Amino acid sequence: MTTAELTRSLSLRFGRIDRVWIVIALLFGALALLAPPQMPTSARFTINALINIAPFLAVSVAVAAFARASGLDHQIGRAFSGNAPRAIMLAAAFGALSPFCSCGVVPIIAGLLGAGVPLAPVMAFWLASPLMDPEMFILMLPVMGVEFTVAKMLAAFGIGAVAGFATHVMIKGGAFSDALRPQLTKGCGSGCGGSSALRTEKIVWSFWSEPERRSAFAGEARTTGLFLLKWLTLAFLLESLMVAYVPADKIATYLGGGEWWTIPAAILVGVPTYLNGYAAIPLVGGLMDLGMMPAAGLAFMIAGGITSIPASMAVFALVRGGVFAWYLALGLLGSLATAYGFALYLAISA
Repeated sequence: MTTAELTRSLSLRFGRIDRVWIVIALLFGALALLAPPQMPTSARFTINALINIAPFLAVSVAVAAFARASGLDHQIGRAFSGNAPRAIMLAAAFGALSPFCSCGVVPIIAGLLGAGVPLAPVMAFWLASPLMDPEMFILMLPVMGVEFTVAKMLAAFGIGAVAGFATHVMIKGGAFSDALRPQLTKGCGSGCGGSSALRTEKIVWSFWSEPERRSAFAGEARTTGLFLLKWLTLAFLLESLMVAYVPADKIATYLGGGEWWTIPAAILVGVPTYLNGYAAIPLVGGLMDLGMMPAAGLAFMIAGGITSIPASMAVFALVRGGVFAWYLALGLLGSLATAYGFALYLAISA
């Protein structure tokens, strides 16, 4: 085999490897060369994070596969394609109250987008979901207090609803006509979802009795499972590096003043340093005890929750760049408005 043929063969082999796995391998390679002690630490962190989230992801993948095989995704798509204001409000409320994390909801969101659910209610759900869930609400109450916790819950609903209506207006104006990444639009017809034999007027609960539906279930579970595995592996690997090298607690300590720039600074700090909603509770609670401005703490938690690595990658993996930028802009503007509103409320009620 000549050098040119060998090069071409290797190029074809590497071309079949997903770019996300290549990035993961390069990151581990860089750690092995530049920071050898950190490589096993990051590997353990990533593996443990995947193990901890595995049960929730398994349920999410199963739900997405069931929705695909039974025709539930098309029924939901039809329901959300009706009254836009009602769909957006319901999506924002469900996002603020649902127990799904930003990663676990990815396969469900992917199925809904692929089934033709409008982007506006999906955006409302997507922005509200990472900000609050029942477990987080319960954990925040004793640490942050009732006012702060309720403010964050209302912020989740409000940001989701406003984002949904803003997206609806943008779509009416002709924006985001091609929102999904190519891998989600392959095989889609006018309504998406593959074979028209899977589209029914009612949900087929016993889908396993039909070979085509069994095949659809297995294919959806495999595709979605691998899709999530690669992106979550990268997200948790990057998170391990943030834990090791970004001094979030020391940076945020300087946000205790009442200057005009405190809230914007808290947002700028929260974007790169935020890890997850549960880890942020004791961190921000402790900083508030040390004098951090409550509105700045709220800004840190909201902006960080929306732009955290897992939440951002969940959006980036599914939609095109313009929609991703719109998601980030809505989240950052929403966190800014919410924090200033909370500061005004505290000033009036003092």
